[in-house]
This record gives sequence, C-alpha cells and structure tokens, in this order.
Amino acid sequence: MLAKAAKEKKKADAAKEKEPKVKKIGPEDLDRIAAEQNAAVSGRKGTLMVCTGTSCAASRGFDIRAALSTALEERKLDEDYAVVGTGCNGFCSKGPIVVVQPEGIFYHGVREKDVAEIAGALAEGRVAERLLYKDPVSGEPVEKMSDIPFFARQQPIAFRNRGLIDPEKIDHYIARGGYRALRKALSELSPEKVRAEVTASGLRGRGGGGFPTGLKWEAAYRAGQEKKEEVYVLCNSMERNIIDTDPHAVIEGMLIGAYAVGAKEGHVFIRKEYPLALGRMQTAIEQCRSYGLLGDGILGGEFRFDIHIHRGPGAFVGGESSALITSIVGMPGEPRAKYVHSTEAGFRDKPTVLNNVETWANIPVIIEKGAAWFSSLGRGKTGGGKAGGRSAGSPGMKVFTLTGDLANTGLIEVPLGTTFREIVEEIGGGVSKGRTLKAVQTGGPSGGILPAGKLDMPVDFDSLEEAGSIMGSSGILVMNDRTCMVDMARNFIRFLADESCGKCTPCRDGLHLVHGILERICNGEGRSGDIERLEELCRTIRDTSLCKLGGTAPNPVLSTIEYFREEYEQHIGEKRCAAGVCKALVVYRIDEDACTGCTLCAKNCPVKAITGEAKKVHVIDQDVCIKCGICYDVCKFDAVEVK
Repeated sequence: MLAKAAKEKKKADAAKEKEPKVKKIGPEDLDRIAAEQNAAVSGRKGTLMVCTGTSCAASRGFDIRAALSTALEERKLDEDYAVVGTGCNGFCSKGPIVVVQPEGIFYHGVREKDVAEIAGALAEGRVAERLLYKDPVSGEPVEKMSDIPFFARQQPIAFRNRGLIDPEKIDHYIARGGYRALRKALSELSPEKVRAEVTASGLRGRGGGGFPTGLKWEAAYRAGQEKKEEVYVLCNSMERNIIDTDPHAVIEGMLIGAYAVGAKEGHVFIRKEYPLALGRMQTAIEQCRSYGLLGDGILGGEFRFDIHIHRGPGAFVGGESSALITSIVGMPGEPRAKYVHSTEAGFRDKPTVLNNVETWANIPVIIEKGAAWFSSLGRGKTGGGKAGGRSAGSPGMKVFTLTGDLANTGLIEVPLGTTFREIVEEIGGGVSKGRTLKAVQTGGPSGGILPAGKLDMPVDFDSLEEAGSIMGSSGILVMNDRTCMVDMARNFIRFLADESCGKCTPCRDGLHLVHGILERICNGEGRSGDIERLEELCRTIRDTSLCKLGGTAPNPVLSTIEYFREEYEQHIGEKRCAAGVCKALVVYRIDEDACTGCTLCAKNCPVKAITGEAKKVHVIDQDVCIKCGICYDVCKFDAVEVK
C-alpha cells in the first residue's frame, strides 16, 4: 500500500511539474511584452510567415517551415530572418503560402524543393520571381500581397491577425494589441457600459442567425439577476478557421463578454475532427492561465473567469444552439423547443450567452475602437430593420468561405453589403475555365440558391433572407453554367436528411420524402405534379420543424423551384437535363461538322468509348459510354454535344 501511495504521489508530482508556471501579469505588462516583441522584430531584416492553417498544413506547411529554418541556418541568415508559422492566410487555392514581412512579398504554391530558391533570393537581396502571384489578365508578377486583388478588397476585423502572428504564441498576439481591449473594459468601463457598447455597435451574431449580440447579453444578464443564478459563456467553434488563426482573439472576446454579464465559467465547443484548432485553443488557454489572464485576479483585479474545452461529435446538427448545449452536458446533441431560451435556461439550465467564434473575435475591436466606429462599417448604421426593431441592419465585416467554380477560392472578410458581383469578379477572379456564372449559394447546405440575376444584390442578413437564402455557415458557393439545379438540390437534401437528428417528424421523414421525389426526377422518372408536391412538402417542413436545421433545410429546393423552375419542367416533361449532369437524361454525341479529329476526347476517355483516327471524325459508342462528361470538358472545338 505504501509503495502504491508513493508511486501515485510521484505521478502527481510529475504532472504538477508539467503544469504551466503562473507568472501573473498586470495591466502595464501588456505594453512591456509588446515592446519586447516589437524590438525583436525590428532587430531583424525580416520575417518569413509560413501558412500552417488547415489547408496549407495538409500540403506540408509544417515541413516547409522547418525546411526554411534549416536553409536560413545553412546560409547564416537565421539572425537576419526569423521563420514563423502562422494560421490561415486566406488564399487557400494558392497554398502553401510564404510571405516575407515587412515588405509583404507573397510566394504561393511553395514546395520543399522551392525553399532553397527563396533563401537564395533573400541572400542576394532580390525576390524569387517564379513563385510570385501572376496577374491573370496581364500575366505580370505581383510582388506584394496587398496588391493582389484577392486581398485588396478585404477589410479584416475578425481575421485581423491572419498571416501576421504565430497562433501558438501569446506574446505575438499581445504585440499586435492583444488584451488591451480587456484592460480597457476592466479599468475604464463598467459591465453595464460594455453591454451598452456592444448593443450600440449593432453587432449581429455571426453564427448565421444574426440575432443582435448586445440584446442577447442583456437578456442573459437580467435573467441571472432576476433568478439569482450564475451566468455561463459558451463559444460555438463549428467554424474553426479563426481558432486555427487567432485563438486569443476568441478568448479575449469571451473574457470581455464574461465580465459584461457576470460569468465566471466558459466553455468552447470544438468538433473532434478539428485537431489543429483543438490543439491551438488548448495551448492558448494554457498560456492565458500562465499569465493569469484566466483564473482568479485577472490583470491584477478582482475579475475571475476560466474556460474549458468540450470536444463535440461531428454531427451537422451539433452546431444548432440548443443541440450544442445538450451535447456539452453529456446528453445526445438534439435540439429542443425554441420557447425555452438559452439566455434564461441554457447550460446546466442556467442563463447562458452562446456566440460563435467570429462574433467573439469582433468584441475586442468594438471595445477598443468604439461602437460608433463599428456601426459605420458595412451595411449602414444601426437602427430600424425587421423583427419589431430587433434587427440593427448589418454593420461590420463578415468572414465567408468562398468556393466553387472560381479562379480564386479561400477565406475572405468583406464589409456586409458588398455585392455578389464584387465578391465573385474582383476577389474570386471570375468564373474559372472561361465558363459563365449560373448561380450562387450562401449559408451552407441549407442555404438558398440564387440566380446570376442577383449578382448586384448586397450580401447582408436581411437581403439574403428576402431573396430566399440565409447567412447560415457563411459559405459562398459559385456555380457555372454546367451545374444542374435539380441535381444540386438533390445532393443538399441527401446530406441534410442524413444529418437530421430524427427528433421531429417533419425533418426526419419529410426530408427523405423530398429526396425520393428529387431522385426520381433526376433519374427520368418525374411525374406531373411533382413540383407542386415538393413545394407543399418543403413548406410543411419549414414551418413545423423543431429547429433551424429542419426549418432551413427546404431552402435549396424552394429557391431552385422559384428561380430555375424551367429546369424541373424540362426534367419532368421533356426528360432532359440541359446541363448534362443527370446521366439518365443525357446522351453525348460528336458533331461531325465541328470535329477536327484532334483525338483529345479519345485520349482522355476513361473507358475507351470514343474511336476515330487522327484528323477524322470521332464516334462515341453509346453502349460503352458512362456519361462522365470528360470528352465535353476537354474538347476545344465545341464538337461534343449534350443531348
């Protein structure tokens, strides 16, 4: 027994040794730390910022960082240049990315074999021109990141530190002004004034719902006071990219929010599939505890607050607010009736403030620069709006995942109210492969699909809702003219049906019924009345589902019927898919007059269904053809037709 006890004590002592040493900092230490960091940077010629966000990390970003450090050491440049791994740079389609600061020289598509070229250029005082971004029109190289159109149109707030700090080093965040807003709140503002400032800013929840953040905070605070109960602060991290890039921005926002509502405990919900975000948030929390920025006596005062991480399952419904809360307390992640407000009875049935990562990351900037500054950005000043005056327009910036048939894809942050045209053409570089734009979807799988005629529509909470879409998970998916709208609706509904938690009948059974009808239509088995049946089912699901997953799930169907009804009619009445996507409804043929016999189609056909000699007309064997469409894509003479 004694031996066992001694062994346990030794184990406990070893664990204690690994705990970060607490060296509590006071308000004045923030300036000291920032000055030391900035002095270290100014003492070097430059810093190589290597993107190690999720996308670039998957392309060996960490290996590139290590290889650059080695290359600089070999050339004795390591005292002149530092190598720093950063979070996501944003321009994901061009990764891996290395930016040389302070000049902002932007290298893209970097591989380990390119490291010597970059190091050599540094040694010789020049740029590695081959790795520079090339203007898609002129073909001329663009040296500086700020001159690239993808970045020039953006105004980052939540992503203000992207590509500029190591997300795993708290001192880097402090050097960029981190935790000064917390210092201001604790030393200059009462909790009431903080809540008033957030309310006056007009900040709306960036998780998709768009509820005014200040009103939510005020409701939770008042519920806690009236019920004499503790208030909790929660963070929904289903969109992980800000934590990948700048976890301390989220923590500082949560600290300010906790001070404003009187919370002592906070929880961060991160999906278990996000190991990079999970690790960086854990590191950031440990660093805050070691500086006394979490725990008791924060910044030398009486305020105390701590944060815990909850690893959640990967279910799509887990991002719904009430499902997230039930998951954190160890119950199945299922939504509950909306007449029970989390601000009154949320986590542990106590008043709870739940915001997503982007909302929290905006808070420090609002406190630092003021509500008037923030409310002047984006879609007009606050005031008016819908929902009985609760809406405050759409002030501020918004982070979007820009993806689809575009030349440039990645993470962007633009003023709310920016038009789709500006996003698609100026930031996205236009539709890729010379095709034309057909539709844009916002809000993830349950967002509406809008036609090209909506390109000049401002992207903000209210405009999207009026058009039949949602802000949702803040994705912007661009589709070209070879996209079938019926097929897109079918794919989204299939996903949403699979992700339904099954708690309520409209969502659980209704989505499967909708998917079955769409499946029939795409397989050439559509019947008269199917469109009307889809509309009736979707309206019922929308109006009677328990949560927003079911309530918004019909959007892809209802919006495509509204804006692309003719495609449904063609599929059903003519048994034809004009986009050439639904295999049961298309036949690929080669136009004899247009075919030059270049052999490209035959060379690229995966099943050798195309025959013909060079410079002679080719033929597709319909019995062998699998209708993959590769021949259509590679033909340079528009000789392949889709019938």
